[in-house]
Amino acid sequence: MNNIKNVLIVEDEPIIVHLLRKIFENLREWNFIINSAKTCDIAIQKINNSVISNHFDLVVLDINIPPSIDGKTLSGEDIGIKLRECFPVVKIIVCTSSNDNYRLNNILQTINPEGFLIKTDIDYKNIVDAINRVLVSPPYYSNKILNLIRQHISNDFVLDSIDRLMLYQLSKGTKTKDLPNLVNLSKGGVERRKRHLKEVFDVGDEGDKKLLELAKEKGYI
Repeated sequence: MNNIKNVLIVEDEPIIVHLLRKIFENLREWNFIINSAKTCDIAIQKINNSVISNHFDLVVLDINIPPSIDGKTLSGEDIGIKLRECFPVVKIIVCTSSNDNYRLNNILQTINPEGFLIKTDIDYKNIVDAINRVLVSPPYYSNKILNLIRQHISNDFVLDSIDRLMLYQLSKGTKTKDLPNLVNLSKGGVERRKRHLKEVFDVGDEGDKKLLELAKEKGYI
């Protein structure tokens, strides 16, 4: 087994980054080379550099990090999808404060992480156990995620990158008529997506404001 592991920590809370670095330093079974990124832009840059040089073996990924400046990469979920595309064998531990079952289920389906932790559900030992398990014999899920899976709480929809980009742009005040230029859809395509989103969130005829309220409540924006 190769004892050198290239690690990327994608997290915008300095205290958590510091804690994770200390944990990796104390794990003697491997020699960890640590990188960190606190925004989507920095994470993308680190990933692109790693594609050229040493691929990442393990990523600890927060979902709620600042979006990219160009508005195309909105959260850690998009980073997770990019990681899967760039590094097919990378192991991903999602560590998020999100507590909504629909949002968590969406992450399970789009990223399918080897480890999945809820920040309110973990302590030092949980993180150590998660890293060890994911590197040797994944998966490792915290209690909240295990309960989600055991109860078969799922939804029949998954919001893709275009859905989430539309919600993001609408939340920033972008008009529907301007969306085709931003999400690479026709006017009819945008309207169909909006109708679908309103059905997904059971908005009815209450309009965009209610749609955005529910999307924010569930952690999509």
